[in-house]
This record gives sequence, structure tokens and C-alpha cells, in this order.
Amino acid sequence: MGVKLTEILPSHELEFDDLKGKIIVIDGFLVLYQFLTSIRQQDGTPLLDSKGRVTSHLQGLFARTTNMMQKGIKLAFVFDGQAPILKKKIQEARSKIKKEAMKNFEEAEQEQNIELMKKYAGRTARLTPEMVEESKNLLAALGIPWVQAPSEGEAQAAAIVSNGDAYAVGTQDADALLFGAPCLIKNLTISEKKKTPNKLSFISIKPTKIVLAEVLASLEVTQDQLIAMGMLVGTDYNPGGIKGIGAKKALKLVKEHISLANLFTSVSWEKHFDFSWKEVFDTIKNIPITNEYSLKWKNHDQQEIIKILCVEHDFSQERIITALQKINNGGQQGLERWA
Repeated sequence: MGVKLTEILPSHELEFDDLKGKIIVIDGFLVLYQFLTSIRQQDGTPLLDSKGRVTSHLQGLFARTTNMMQKGIKLAFVFDGQAPILKKKIQEARSKIKKEAMKNFEEAEQEQNIELMKKYAGRTARLTPEMVEESKNLLAALGIPWVQAPSEGEAQAAAIVSNGDAYAVGTQDADALLFGAPCLIKNLTISEKKKTPNKLSFISIKPTKIVLAEVLASLEVTQDQLIAMGMLVGTDYNPGGIKGIGAKKALKLVKEHISLANLFTSVSWEKHFDFSWKEVFDTIKNIPITNEYSLKWKNHDQQEIIKILCVEHDFSQERIITALQKINNGGQQGLERWA
């Protein structure tokens, strides 16, 4: 969802060593989509193999997971199932936006306008069922478990942590907290630096932990009020939220109103959305999850990884083997004692 609340949430900066041996659950759809939009060529087009098939998601997935494995972090992935009714409406609207972006990209391509191509390219990214399937196969070959969620992957990840089967959800967003994740970790990236917006400089970034119990205590709100705050600033089920309301104002408003009904009446919810606030609240509060899952880590299968990446998609076999050798030296092999 990308709920914009993190600016007011208490957090703790960590070192990667603090996460060694810890189980972190990742929303597969979210990270694959991030790879598709960010790992691109100079003109904005995605990475392709010799048959013209997109490989940006595989490049990102292999690099990110092997890097985390080298650091001794145990990853598990979850994948989205059936989207909630409200989200389907949003997906239809986003599909129209993608079509328009593709039209603009093709026009820019005909004119060889590289800047415009880069501008529109990321907006055209599509995660296909085939991409998801080959990503699952790659994870299995790496010895990393994945779980099929009945609905939202982030909600399933939150449930796995709530059940005590993982340490945290790995995400950049606060939406996992709305789903009840006891702990989330931000900044699980390969690079420990990121570019400063609109500048040429870079800033150092480190993993950051946010604990739900500390959030509720610090903000002096309940879990239901936290969900309401997310709805005010905007979720995947009501994008954009209520105009003019940011994280700080959302916090102020939930404390001023005894009931959620009064809260959403006060901000004229019905003028902003053609569905009730209860529909969004119930979607988040009662999202379907499953407890029928198994998290088991195995040694990676080098031959299968080479088949998927090198034989099927033209990756450099030398680079793949080099990365896998680094895992052998203290990575996934050494993690077996935590399984």
C-alpha cells in the first residue's frame, strides 16, 4: 500500500549483523514490481534476454536474495492471492494509466527522445503470471521458502511474524503495521547508500526496525486508530486518502474523535470516495490469511539456478557461480543450524 505514516513512527537503526540468523518475510509481488520499475537500461527499457523476454525481476531477485544470504539473513517470501474487491477497482484504474503510459513511451521511442522514454518506461511495468512462476522457481532453487497467500501478501507476512515463525516483515512501507505485523524492517537493500532526491550526492542508509507495540504506545493510539490513520493518508484501497491530511494531522484527528464513525464523518469521507469507510476498514482488519504454511530452508541447487538464469535467460554463468560461492562461505550453508 505504501501508507505514508513512517515519518512519525518511532524506529531503531540497526547494523546488518543485528539481523544475522533472523527470519525476514518479504512480499514477493512488491519487490518483483520494484525490480521491474527500477532495474532498467539507459533509455528506460527493462533488461531483456536474447529472446526479448524481460529479466529485470530475475536480476533483482537473485542479487537481493544472495546478498542477504551472504549477510546471514534468512529470507522467506509470500505471494499475493486473490485481490480484495476494493483493490480490483484500483487495479482497473491503474491498468488504464499503464496503457496511456505505454502509448506515450512508444511515441517517445519513435522520436528517440531518451528522457521521455525514461520518464514513461517505469509506469508501463507489468508483473505477469509467468514472471511470478519463474521467480518462485528461482527461490526454490536457492533453497528459500515461499508461501502462497489467500489474499494480500503483506497481510500474510504480518501473520507469519505474529505467529512467531519469523522475526519481521521486510518492507519500506507501514502497511504491514496496519495488518498487525509486530515488527518490520526497512532498508533491506543491496546498496547501503541511496541518492539524495534532486541532488548528485548520496546518503548512507542502514536497516531500520519499527515495532508495532512501541508505535501504539508512543502515539497513544489503538490498532483500530492506526488503521484509521492509514485510511486518512491513503491506502491501496482508497489511494490518496483525504486531501490535505498527512501523518501528523491524521494522528491529531483520530485523537479528537471518540468513534471512527465520527472521525470519518468529520472529514467528509463520502465526498472523496464512492464506497464507505467501513468497507476499507473491514478489508484491512479482516483480510484473509492462512496458517497452513511451512518455512523450511534447503541448500541451493547450483545446476537448477544455472538452468533458470543462464540457460533460459542468458545470465553470465561465471557471475552466477561467483555469487553462489560467496553464499557457501558463511551464507545459506551456515544458516542450516537455525532451520
